[in-house]
Amino acid sequence: MLALGCRCARTRALLKEGPGVRFSVGGAAQAPGDDDRLPVIRIPQRLRLQLQLQEKLGRPGSEATAVRLARPGRLLIVGKRPQLNQHAGHIFSKFDQVPLVSKGWKHRKAAGDYFVINNTRTQPPVLPEEEAAEVRGKVRSFSSLGLCQELLDALSTMGISRPTMVQAHTVAALMRRNNVLCAAETGSGKTLSYLLPLMHTLISDRAETEADCDGPRGLVLVPSRELADQVREVARLLANNLNLNVHTIGGGRGIGSVKLILSQGPIDLLISTPGILWKALKRDLVSLYDLTYLVLDEADTLFDESFVGLLEDILHQTQIASNVSETHGVERKAQLVVTGATFPGGVGKLLSKVTDLGSIATIKSKGLHYLMPHVRQKFMKVKRTDKLSDLLQMLKELNAEKPGIGILVFCNSAATVNWLGYVLEDHAIKHARLQGNMQAEKRSGIFSTFQQGLIDVLLCTDIASRGLDTQRVEIVINYDFPPTLCDYIHRAGRVGRVGSKVLGTVVSFVTHPWDVELVQKIETSARQKVMLPGLESKISKSESKNVPDL
Repeated sequence: MLALGCRCARTRALLKEGPGVRFSVGGAAQAPGDDDRLPVIRIPQRLRLQLQLQEKLGRPGSEATAVRLARPGRLLIVGKRPQLNQHAGHIFSKFDQVPLVSKGWKHRKAAGDYFVINNTRTQPPVLPEEEAAEVRGKVRSFSSLGLCQELLDALSTMGISRPTMVQAHTVAALMRRNNVLCAAETGSGKTLSYLLPLMHTLISDRAETEADCDGPRGLVLVPSRELADQVREVARLLANNLNLNVHTIGGGRGIGSVKLILSQGPIDLLISTPGILWKALKRDLVSLYDLTYLVLDEADTLFDESFVGLLEDILHQTQIASNVSETHGVERKAQLVVTGATFPGGVGKLLSKVTDLGSIATIKSKGLHYLMPHVRQKFMKVKRTDKLSDLLQMLKELNAEKPGIGILVFCNSAATVNWLGYVLEDHAIKHARLQGNMQAEKRSGIFSTFQQGLIDVLLCTDIASRGLDTQRVEIVINYDFPPTLCDYIHRAGRVGRVGSKVLGTVVSFVTHPWDVELVQKIETSARQKVMLPGLESKISKSESKNVPDL
């Protein structure tokens, strides 16, 4: 090691010599005109390149002590090793070698390392874009979108004065009776984007369809009963003065209670999960023949393998319009809306079986599949045996420093949620649990209890990461790192939502080698300021008409 160190130092000194010494690729160093006097010093090309790389990256053993990524000012990446910090104004191109804090995290000795992706914005990105567009006169009011006065009054009662960019574009497309796929970041107002034109359509078409309707005229499919209850509450606020019947059926309820709900007379809007609706269709308790509006909310989850079979069966019992003309008249077909915070994989393959993909207008936000710039995100490399103690310490510190804040702790399985619950009970940390294997009566009301602030810590699986309104959440802790980048986006989207008082922080424990691989993709995307890799961004090539990105 000493000889090698001396060799490196001597070679480095030779590389810094003045113009009187020249080096060839073959490794010879000679002075001009002194070919017979000076000795030939051979420098292997591999060693020369290695030394140059050390000089560039500032690794131990070189004279440079820091990577030249950090300049005075705000930092984007901050880690345990300052030489790998990155200034907010620095961007790596796709051809640059990107230094990563997480590069060696698969080694057990990396435990204790960490890095933080700082927020570069002070509010959700929807708002400044809206304000800038409003100055240019591009953001419409709800009244200019052609919505009926009753809906405008309901919005005013709810304290909503103007649409977000996503709402303005989506409502406008739906009011033209187009089929729409809306993919936008969490918290951008997608629920109102489809409920407002849906209810306007139900009111305007009531006269010609109400007399002979046997089934619901509008259907919203969601992946969980908690989301179904949330959508129902928003829908009922809008429907207060519209004389529309809004009902919900969800998983965990007996078929008898479902039959009772579906037999209560005409249903204008039905909100359901796929499983219970499929059971009702098989028992002829409901018909989708009169459907005029179909919404697939949180579509990336609905198109997942756990739901896609049920979803396909349901879609085959509906008639989806392939053009605007088919949404009118006696033999009218249903208008289709697909929404999600990430672009659903396999959407084109399934929807092509029930409608013409060319009839679907795709609306995408500019922030789709990017890390949220207004949320602080911390990644900690921890040993598996230290995760529990680190979590307990973090929860106790947060409770002491910021009592009353909302904290979501995500786990990858229901068993882990239950086990952590017992541990927190032993440490007198008040909490609630939410996971899909719980009985319906136990699940009912748990999330609303958390929303009301009666419980500050919620242990949950990804059932709580899809679509739920979590404005009071300030901290998200990934006790188990999510299995996919899509899951990470959804979990991180529980903080920094429009209307939140605090932007929030996401803290992730990184344990397994497969966790490290995802973290490296996230860190690379953050340093290059590009979207996360491997996520779809279109239905299929040149098969659908697109609305320009927001």
